[in-house]
Amino acid sequence: MMLLGNFIQPVLSLKKLSTPGPRRHFWGWLNAVFNKVDYERIQAVGPDRAASEWLLRCGALVRFQGYDKWQHDYNGLPTGPLGKYKIQAIDATESCIMYRGFDYLDGLKHVEEIKLSNCIYIQDECLQRISETESLQKSLLRLMIISCGNVTDKGIVALHKLTNLEYLFLSDLPGISEKETTIQILKKSMPSLELELDLE
Repeated sequence: MMLLGNFIQPVLSLKKLSTPGPRRHFWGWLNAVFNKVDYERIQAVGPDRAASEWLLRCGALVRFQGYDKWQHDYNGLPTGPLGKYKIQAIDATESCIMYRGFDYLDGLKHVEEIKLSNCIYIQDECLQRISETESLQKSLLRLMIISCGNVTDKGIVALHKLTNLEYLFLSDLPGISEKETTIQILKKSMPSLELELDLE
């Protein structure tokens, strides 16, 4: 009993230090657990269902093709025949998704929109991984990256592989230091891209 008390006290202290917010906040080690890819699960239920479970577990939202409602409750994910529900949009605002879980994106063939806002674990490697995911190269049309402090010019430049991207919104990205050069590279490689910027 004494050992348990010794463990709980520091945890309660950490809770007091954590910033309150509308979504659940997790410690780094728990986030890593939530992002661990379960390849057997992907095989069993298909890429869209497995990715939905991963995203909701990490605090993100998903919207399925043909539906207006955003799914936010892990336990409320719709059931039905395998492959019936295809992810069309992802809103990862304030979620704990990280590079470790990005294998869940493989096989998603209908994702048209991704919003990454206030994602503390999103970094250049994540954007590079998105841009190198073959299915997303074909399907992704809209991408918003907002207040992700670990994103630099390198990550933004990597997006040039998303050749079907129609709209890119970049806002509050302090890691971007070569704004003009980065924007020129994107415009040159993606001439039809609508680029909206809110950068210092």
